[in-house]
Formats: sequence, structure tokens, C-alpha cells
Amino acid sequence: MKLYAHPFSSYSQKVLIALYENATPFNYRSLEEPSANAELASLWPLKRFPVLVDQGRTILEATTIIEYLQIRHPGSVRLIPDGDAGVEVRMLDRVFDNYVMTPMQKVVVNQLRPEPDRDSFGVTEARGVLDTIYTWLDERLASHTWIAGDTFTLADCAAAPSLFYADWAHPIPPTRTHLQTYRARLLAQPSVARAVDEARPFRRYFPLGAPDRD
Repeated sequence: MKLYAHPFSSYSQKVLIALYENATPFNYRSLEEPSANAELASLWPLKRFPVLVDQGRTILEATTIIEYLQIRHPGSVRLIPDGDAGVEVRMLDRVFDNYVMTPMQKVVVNQLRPEPDRDSFGVTEARGVLDTIYTWLDERLASHTWIAGDTFTLADCAAAPSLFYADWAHPIPPTRTHLQTYRARLLAQPSVARAVDEARPFRRYFPLGAPDRD
């Protein structure tokens, strides 16, 4: 398998965490390399990543890639359970992508724009979404070790990079102790720690300035 990804990309990290959880072998085509970027462009005209190529088949989108890995390359860690538990995991995966990752990226991307093109209204709205979801997640985590229960799942693969960067862009309030503890637990998970460490050389890319605390 080949994975086209960048170490500093939140969605790339989501897939990398899943791969590392199961020690799944793959060829890492880092998009720091011009040749990898050229290959990606030939596979997917939008050049969005991560992209997985396996036996001539191209799989797009992080969640779909993780679903594919479980079907075609299962490991000892089952990241998406069967039945109702699987529904819960998939729901929470979408919560993190849509209501943590998306508003976080809105704050970050806005900083990359020229000053006249910045969207202060949109950023204020995105910060409000993050405040609301932080509260919701904190309440849920009062009774959960991992976000979907007692085991590490796809939902935690989504949570790790989204909360990692969201806390840089819009800090989790100190009153949200359950959420802060969960973020710390995620960062201590070996698969997550590995992805974070691989991304350290690229922290200069973060336009808001990467804090020293992580």
C-alpha cells in the first residue's frame, strides 16, 4: 500500500494513527517530496490528502481509508465495532470532523489570508462552535475513558488531531477538565505520540504559532 500524506496534516494524522495502532505496513509517500506531489496529482486532481493506493485501487477521504483498512487489512485492534456500537463510533467521528476539525481549520486558514480578505465574522462564528462542542464533549467525557467508551476507536483517531490543533487555535478552557484530560490521554497513546513526533519538524507551518506545551 502507498499512503500519500503529510505529517503535519490533521487528516493525514487521523489515518496514520489507525495504521500505527495495528502496525500495518505501508509505503509512506510524504508530500514534502516533489515526486510524491506529482504522483498525488495524477491520482486525484483536487490533490487533497490523505490518499491510499492499494492493488491499483485509489481510496479517498480519511474515514473511508480507515474503513477500507479494517475490511482489507484488519489488525488486532478493531477500530470500528459492529452493530450499535459501530453507529456510535461513526457518529462521533463525524462530530470531530465537522464540529472540531472544520471550525479549527476556519480559524487557521483565515490567518493565512491577506489582511483585506480575512473573515472576522466567520472566525467569531467558528470559535463559538468550538466553545459549544468543547462543553458537549466535556460533559460526555465525564463518564467515558475514550470518546465512544472503554476502547480506542475510529472516533479517537478523529479526536486526536482535531483536539490537538483546536487547542492551539482556540484553547480548551481550564474549566473543561474532562476534555483536557482526554486530550492528554490521546497524546500519550503511542500511535498518536508517534504521529505528533513525526510532525514536529513542520510546526513552522502553523500560522498562529505552535505553542511549546505539546
